Amino acid sequence: MTRLPSPVFRLAAFAGAVLVAALGGCTGPGGEPPEVVVYTALDQIHSEPILLAFERQTGIRVKPVYDTEDAKTTGLANRLIARRQRPDCDVHWNNEIVQTVRLAEMGLLAEYVSPAAARIPERFRDPRGRWTGFAARMRVVLVNTRLVGADDLPSSLSDFADPKWRGQTAMARPFFGTTLTHAAVLHQRWGGERLAEFLRDLRANETALCPGNATVRDLVADGRRAFGLTDTDDAWAAVRAGKPVRVVVPDAADGAVLIPNTVALVAGCPHPDEGKRLIDYLLSREVEQRLARGAGAQVPLGTDLADEKTPWDDLRTGPTMDVDWVRAAAAIPDVVTLCREAGMDQ
Repeated sequence: MTRLPSPVFRLAAFAGAVLVAALGGCTGPGGEPPEVVVYTALDQIHSEPILLAFERQTGIRVKPVYDTEDAKTTGLANRLIARRQRPDCDVHWNNEIVQTVRLAEMGLLAEYVSPAAARIPERFRDPRGRWTGFAARMRVVLVNTRLVGADDLPSSLSDFADPKWRGQTAMARPFFGTTLTHAAVLHQRWGGERLAEFLRDLRANETALCPGNATVRDLVADGRRAFGLTDTDDAWAAVRAGKPVRVVVPDAADGAVLIPNTVALVAGCPHPDEGKRLIDYLLSREVEQRLARGAGAQVPLGTDLADEKTPWDDLRTGPTMDVDWVRAAAAIPDVVTLCREAGMDQ
């Protein structure tokens, strides 16, 4: 005689079915929750809460791989290149753009146009849908107001090479992260000869070459350097900490350099459906607003957040530099060579 399930068992089974349906109606091998692997160069303190919120909303388990401060963006890009034949990553969430464009041009990123990408201006979207930008940072000069008077504020990158400030400036080594991106933008704007001269002048003027933008911030905030080139998120940390600092935009007449986060689906990834859902979420109004209001104070790019206030509204009164990101990405090998020839790795 066949024994029927008990009412308690049937109730538990029903509850389990409802839970599976709420999580998207799918499970992984062996009935495990679906998962998605994301490489992210955005600092863990900023990206982890967002990934956990995605987990809670979808039931998709997120397996993040974070970059290190001294290899920002470059480390994860190189890992994707090394594993291109058998990728273990579904989504690449970069905190800048030229390495992402470089990966796209190498064929490592898949075409996926998220419905949420429509809220992002075209200048921050790949025409082929291989990446989309969101939540940007600006390149800025952080100034120690105890060491630099209001009438003596640096207004141009040329101030870093001014003998008046010899041994009093700082920047990250331009081999990774947003500093490499900035150097690639300058290569496009100035040409290789002028960039090489600028790099040599920085070395001759004893600019401190730091492992990352956070170190630049600390040197300036603590008064060990008069001013330094960094990003708005690091600068904002010093402002919030009550340090004697001020933020200015270098070469504002040419336009501020606005560098977005980017998100992309990895070609041949093991979990493409879950990867697309994560991309949709990262490009949402909710995430951009969260990044704007969070400790990083990132600049939202979505047209539906045009009125969202950030600490950088006064700095954005001028234009932002219009960049051909494909050209900037293609210049990376030349930029790295110029940096080494100028001794920026020493």
